[in-house]
Amino acid sequence: MKQFDELQLQTDQIAEENRRLTLSNQDGEIDRRELRGRVDVLEKAKAALALDTTRLGRSLSEARADIQTLENLNDVLTSESSSRMAAINDENRALLEELSRNRTDLQTQEDDLLRLNTNLEAREKELASRSQRIEELEGLLASRDAAAEALRSRLADALLGFADKGLTVQQRNGKVYVSLEAQLLFPSGSTAINADGRQALKDLARVVSNQDNLEIIVEGHTDTDQLRSDAIPRNNWELSVLRSTAVVEILTSSGVQPEVLSAAGRSEYHPLDPDDKSRNRRIEVVLAPNLDALFDLIRSE
Repeated sequence: MKQFDELQLQTDQIAEENRRLTLSNQDGEIDRRELRGRVDVLEKAKAALALDTTRLGRSLSEARADIQTLENLNDVLTSESSSRMAAINDENRALLEELSRNRTDLQTQEDDLLRLNTNLEAREKELASRSQRIEELEGLLASRDAAAEALRSRLADALLGFADKGLTVQQRNGKVYVSLEAQLLFPSGSTAINADGRQALKDLARVVSNQDNLEIIVEGHTDTDQLRSDAIPRNNWELSVLRSTAVVEILTSSGVQPEVLSAAGRSEYHPLDPDDKSRNRRIEVVLAPNLDALFDLIRSE
């Protein structure tokens, strides 16, 4: 382009010189007599200018060819640039769409995380509340066990004189079990309580009648020897029930409130020792603390 500009300038200068020479020639025609000596010089200059014009024409053609090449290259570059720009625009549009999706997903995840945090806080509060209730339950159970052990100790002391006659006192799972073998209470096959049995039950009643918040279950148990009779008791079920109710009558007459008592007959189906029938023929007095406070606490959850 620089060469082209230079050539163009030279061409313009030549054109201007040609115009000036033309004017001079016209003036020379007027003065040719005076300027004839310069004609040869001007002819030579003209020939040189013709040669320069030819050279400049070739240069101009080459410059135009270069310009056309540059224009073609520019068209190609412009086309490629347009295609590339279109591809870039498509890529940018895809990236923007993906960014929008990612932002939506991120917002969804943040919302989910917020809900999870809210749920976690609620669960932590619930867990703290449950932990507090568990501590209260454990405290109540510990108090129950302590009270049961204290009751067992008092009963063991009060009934010590019957320990060698088939009476045992145990504490299991917060309950006190007073087991009286049938030989201590009843003649064989009878529901009438003998003198030693009455005394043992009275001593038992003396301790538990002053004990608050107790529930007492009197369970009658038999061995596997089948009782067959037309008179009552007619079988082991009736025998176990009637013996338990006979014990309940002694306990209530000795000061135990009937509201805390229950009588149950379990026949032969809960033996202590399958090989020792005498141990299985028994009365079990089960003393359990009233668990209303414990149940109230559980229900409050």
